[in-house]
Amino acid sequence: MKRIAKFEKVSYEQFKEGWIDCFGETDESEIVSAYDGIRLPRRATAGSAGYDFFLPAELKLAPGETVKIPTGIRVWMEPEWVLKCYPRSGLGFKYRLQLNNTVGIIDSDYYASDNEGHIFCKMTNDTNEGKTIELGAGQGFMQGIFVEYGITLDDDATEIRNGGFGSTTK
Repeated sequence: MKRIAKFEKVSYEQFKEGWIDCFGETDESEIVSAYDGIRLPRRATAGSAGYDFFLPAELKLAPGETVKIPTGIRVWMEPEWVLKCYPRSGLGFKYRLQLNNTVGIIDSDYYASDNEGHIFCKMTNDTNEGKTIELGAGQGFMQGIFVEYGITLDDDATEIRNGGFGSTTK
């Protein structure tokens, strides 16, 4: 197996900014507790392709509800690799838990962005069975899979990224 990446926590300041953006003003001790509890993504078994991401706080989503989650995680990876993020299989199967952008794409140059490459996830409980999702802090909710990619022979991209969603098309 190629070893091409390393997960890290973002700084507390970056996590706090993301937390407030997602959940609004919150008691500082709650943010500190969530930050201290962040677990780096990991594979559950030697044969797992996906790295499980863990919730920084408990989550309850009624049918049709959406939440934006600051993971507190960033990832350094070799050029020519991408991290593709999906809901954990069981949550998608049982609850139709969906990523709002279908598949999250984390490019290798996102790591150096102004927001430290902080990975966010926006999910919706898309159940058609009336099921509410309840997950505890520290529980797996998303999985990321590293994929190598190629470029076209005439590719001449030289721009440098600074930001997340939409930053490369501004």
